Amino acid sequence: MSKLDSKKYNKELKNLQVELIKLQEWIKQEHLKVVVLFEGRDAAGKGGAIKRITESLNPRICKVVALGTPTEKEKSQWYFQRYVAHLPAAGEILLFDRSWYNRAGVERVMGFCTNEEYKEFLNSCPIFEQMLIRSDITLIKYWFSVSDEEQEKRFEDRINDPTKRWKISPMDIESRARWVDYSRAKDEMFKYTDTKESPWRVVQADDKKKARLNCIRDLLSSIPYKTINQKSITLPDRQAEVGYSRPSITGQTFVKDYY
Repeated sequence: MSKLDSKKYNKELKNLQVELIKLQEWIKQEHLKVVVLFEGRDAAGKGGAIKRITESLNPRICKVVALGTPTEKEKSQWYFQRYVAHLPAAGEILLFDRSWYNRAGVERVMGFCTNEEYKEFLNSCPIFEQMLIRSDITLIKYWFSVSDEEQEKRFEDRINDPTKRWKISPMDIESRARWVDYSRAKDEMFKYTDTKESPWRVVQADDKKKARLNCIRDLLSSIPYKTINQKSITLPDRQAEVGYSRPSITGQTFVKDYY
């Protein structure tokens, strides 16, 4: 498969990000509630896609949630409870960088949940998602699929690049060793949760650039929207400095001019 040319990629990404802004304004005006889940293997490119979606949007409207390890209190709660607390209000978009599907993936493979808890999740998850949809939440689920060879290449890149090393955790290394276990877990998860009402949308992610563009275009096509005409903006004249005298700046601390 040929790689996408960088010039073409950047041009298309800019165009798509303009459309994302239009979508954002439509969601705000129409008081829509949108939830997008990003799941997949480690180093599959979920974070990169989320970054390109959000970097031009209003963080008050488009929010990202990436929850850490649950606390002891959260472990005692209804499993979906801590995710429900982050669901969007009207006029908001919420992107989950990993979601309640942790139970069907890392928790299942690493033994962080019991077999009974795992089975309960598989049976209750489709019902939970139906409840969200009936509550007028637009739910979109993306699975980023990456090959064994490409994942290894990206892990090596993270290990050798000081700016990326933080991205690789002991859990990532363990997931690499348990590739087949994660494959089985993903297949079982799809069997229960890839439903007609809430299907998984698989993003082929060996080419990061193509994966980002394909994901954004699919997202845009999933929510019918119209361009909202923006009011023209005219900057007012600056207030006259009548009766104002600027104090001396000699006592202020300035950042050194390094460059």
